[in-house]
Amino acid sequence: MGKYFGTDGFRGEANVVLTVEHAFKVGRFLGWYYGQEHKAQIVIGKDTRRSSYMFEDALSAGLTASGADVYLLHVTTTPSVSYVTRTEDFDCGIMISASHNVFYDNGIKVINGKGQKLEAEVEEKIEAYIDGEFGEIPLAAREHIGRTVDYAAGRNRYIGHLIAMATRSFKDKRVGLDCSNGSASSIAKSVFDALGAKTYVINSEPDGTNINRNCGSTHIEKLQEFVKEKSLDVGFAYDGDADRCLAVDENGQIVDGDLILYVCGKYLKEQGRLDGNTIVTTIMSNLGLYKACDKAGIKYEKTAVGDKYVYENMVKNNYSLGGEQSGHIIFSKYATTGDGILTSLLIMEVMLEKKAALGKLTEEVAIYPQLLKNVRVADKKNARENPEVVKAIESVTEELGNDGRILVRESGTEPVIRVMVEASTDELCAKYVNQVIAVMEGQNLIAE
Repeated sequence: MGKYFGTDGFRGEANVVLTVEHAFKVGRFLGWYYGQEHKAQIVIGKDTRRSSYMFEDALSAGLTASGADVYLLHVTTTPSVSYVTRTEDFDCGIMISASHNVFYDNGIKVINGKGQKLEAEVEEKIEAYIDGEFGEIPLAAREHIGRTVDYAAGRNRYIGHLIAMATRSFKDKRVGLDCSNGSASSIAKSVFDALGAKTYVINSEPDGTNINRNCGSTHIEKLQEFVKEKSLDVGFAYDGDADRCLAVDENGQIVDGDLILYVCGKYLKEQGRLDGNTIVTTIMSNLGLYKACDKAGIKYEKTAVGDKYVYENMVKNNYSLGGEQSGHIIFSKYATTGDGILTSLLIMEVMLEKKAALGKLTEEVAIYPQLLKNVRVADKKNARENPEVVKAIESVTEELGNDGRILVRESGTEPVIRVMVEASTDELCAKYVNQVIAVMEGQNLIAE
């Protein structure tokens, strides 16, 4: 990760960590970088945060000042920006969003012409320019100054793409949607309505400050209550920019990313459409998923945490399905990034084709209890590599055997060590997590 750009773009509190000056410079660089041999064309989308409008203006000013033409999708989802960028030959796309973060955070995600996350080497050049280490970039003049274009038509084409993907009508299906007062508010209901579902929506009235607030995929208990109250067949919860989806079954039970990977992976295998007979997961996926996959004859790969790494593995090995426990699910036949609405449509396809409720489709997976604690430390590397801590981790690993696991890793963004244990009971999880943390405390590794 770079100084400004992490695994998912340049993110932080608006006008504190990420400022309009930063956004202007990102625009200036991208407009120049992609416009060296032709007039650059760049598409921008944003979520519903109050600061997204400010950053849209700053990015547009920087881009047009460098000579690029800017196409504005307005409020839309991250996957729609990816789709429009790769299908309509834009040089790159920009999504203004901090995903599932609180409203006062924001971020700039840059997507390359293939609809994928921007290459690290280009991010490094942007960072050098922001810090004044790259040199001057010329300003466009006269007829070479760029223009901004209203491009809501691009978002509408994406909606049409989603509707066209459905293989069956959703007629008479009672579907709940939690739009997290974010980007999905402008798209999701119209897609499900067009496919014939009886659509019930909550948290679809964004006001600039209520995105992700006690709603969406990070607060799915609201949708659980809603599904039970309305006796719905299924519910889907998105995050702020709708690149994640978690589901709720007909009984009000959460269906997380691991369960979605199993349900869709097994279905695709039965259809002969699971390339390599493999799903791609991260190291945070639950042991219960792997045991269920073993029984179903599905192979799996494990990557570092981050949908970026999942997708890199999928591309390298030509796999068709991968994702994270948090709900970033990638279907490489249809998208180059996680797409929450697309994921919910494909879950509907499985339910309809197999004539089964979602609760029935997930019952083969016994999810192991899991406990994760974040420990603030003085030095992440020293804490992780301390001989006594390593010995404690090895001891827990041996005691758990094949009936659980421990994962201790460094946070990529904070001075924090994450200690996670999966075991057959909550009590065992707590015992082993606390056992390792106690060793850290005894070694004086905990930050004051």
